[in-house]
Amino acid sequence: MKVLLLTGSHPRHLYLVNQLMELGLVAAHVMELRESFVPQPPENLEKLDRDHFVRHFKDRDEAENRHFAGHTSVIGNVPTLEVSLQGLNSSETIDWVKSQTFDVAISYGVHKLDNELLDALGENAWNIHGGLSPWYKGNTTLFWPFFMLRPNWAGMTVHRLSARLDAGDIVHQSVPLLEYGDGLHDVACKAVKQVAKDLGEILAQIPLEDINYTPQRGNGKLWIGTDWIPQHLRFVYDTYNNDIVDHFLDAKLPKIDPPIISALTKGDK
Repeated sequence: MKVLLLTGSHPRHLYLVNQLMELGLVAAHVMELRESFVPQPPENLEKLDRDHFVRHFKDRDEAENRHFAGHTSVIGNVPTLEVSLQGLNSSETIDWVKSQTFDVAISYGVHKLDNELLDALGENAWNIHGGLSPWYKGNTTLFWPFFMLRPNWAGMTVHRLSARLDAGDIVHQSVPLLEYGDGLHDVACKAVKQVAKDLGEILAQIPLEDINYTPQRGNGKLWIGTDWIPQHLRFVYDTYNNDIVDHFLDAKLPKIDPPIISALTKGDK
């Protein structure tokens, strides 16, 4: 099976590209050149919140570099188109995609795709979402499970691409193994590693015609960008000192397992 990838340019995105490259699955790659991974804190924050903001994104950068060491570029040679945010949905990108030969298109870490580009990707087009849908759709969805004291709900969803954000039928979901000492960013990185491993197995082992698609049902939430504010970090770092996983593993927090949909097992697990 040959895959057209549309990804961002951060190490987490390139890790996934390289994992699939090693399996010989990648036919072509559109890479959106993303913004700096370490943002500047907003103005007028209290010192406490500014310090938390700096710590949070510094720790995220260090975790990404630790977990995805060696993945600052694509390893291997396939047709590649680098685009800016402004060029992602351009006619040039659409024409380039149409010129490629692939069985399935997979997006991860790019901005919203317009309908014309979605049409060019064809019927077999998936997205990798950093969050368990439908409960964590939208933005910052690997943070909110920690804020809700459910670190075992920090996972990834592979679903059909659709015009509605993170709303397509589900192909597969994965969650990483939680271990003592895992901070918020460690879990997020391990979630990416797990979905990359799972996706490689799915693409290598399951014919497209045998893929089961599960509609998203039940009550969920679309988390928008403005839901998150730096003051939320007080809860993670002051109340729990980023050791929510340890509290969970020590059974100091309630354990409610998410109903995971897996393409690699019969039925849900």
